[in-house]
Amino acid sequence: MRFFLIDKIHEWNVGVSARATKNVALSEDFFDDHFPRRPVMPGVLIIEGMAQLSGLLLEASLKGKYGRDAKAILTVLERTKFRDLVRPGDSLTYCTEVVSVNTTGGK
Repeated sequence: MRFFLIDKIHEWNVGVSARATKNVALSEDFFDDHFPRRPVMPGVLIIEGMAQLSGLLLEASLKGKYGRDAKAILTVLERTKFRDLVRPGDSLTYCTEVVSVNTTGGK
């Protein structure tokens, strides 16, 4: 099964930043098991949504600056905290920015 965890991209500035939303619905497949009668979005999927947006931005930034095709891979999480539960009906806003880009990758 493949999850696309971005519903809409609101801002897109290649090489700079991006902002997107995910509207969480009770019909999402992961709610079948997480958890019955008390649905909570798994934290790993919240991170995956952020990684999807960040990866798209980083790939476009590498292509725009160096003309190189690359596949972005999440390798490190720094200071990650979950401050609240995400439940059906909630809306997540993902914001990401490019810190640095070079010919082999970026952050």
